[in-house]
Amino acid sequence: MDLASPALGAIRRTTAVDTVRARISLAVELGMLAPGQRLPSTEDTARAFEVSEMTVRRAYRALSDEGVVVRRKGHAGGTFIADAPAVGTVVEIDAYRADAAHVHALIDQRAALEAGLAAVASAAVDEEALARLDALVEEMRSVPDWTGFRTADAAFHEVLVGMAGAAGAADLHQRVSHELYAYFIPYRIDYLRESNEEHARLVEALRAKDAAAASRLAFDHVAELHGSMYVGSPRA
Repeated sequence: MDLASPALGAIRRTTAVDTVRARISLAVELGMLAPGQRLPSTEDTARAFEVSEMTVRRAYRALSDEGVVVRRKGHAGGTFIADAPAVGTVVEIDAYRADAAHVHALIDQRAALEAGLAAVASAAVDEEALARLDALVEEMRSVPDWTGFRTADAAFHEVLVGMAGAAGAADLHQRVSHELYAYFIPYRIDYLRESNEEHARLVEALRAKDAAAASRLAFDHVAELHGSMYVGSPRA
């Protein structure tokens, strides 16, 4: 694969609306989103999935028609996972499963890049950047759901990579990460908060200028996606 290419796999042939439908439905199948759980606002979901609010609104309507979610009006209304969500009605999930090998390759590429960049960053610690990482770790400890975590997590890794001062490598990391984020699905917030403690340990390794520890922590944090992303999870 050409690392400079933004090309995706099978999901390239899937519309923006259908990718949102597939990601939410897949999260339901894997137990990441529970029956009765309220979905975030269209604004927050759009930001997390890097699509427009109109796209999310259309996806929510389609998922309602397909029996995956229910929509309720009123002050306590919103969009909720159905009490008995339909399974198998969103066939676009197949495009995500078809790209499993592609996703595993992207994880390897990102892990190797972050390991090297974290080691370089540890040699010339920027106190302002470390303070920003500390603030993002604290933000991820308190965000209420996966949408806020996704935004803060992306910012954390962007700051980390920028600390290395290697513009070409940072640009390559951004392209690989952006492609990998296209396969992001909602996670349970308890899992995300646990993974955030890995961020905290990485910041401490950077602060201690421990290149070996920073590199190992950065690599392991990303490589863990082989098991925690949908590509490492069995069908529910």
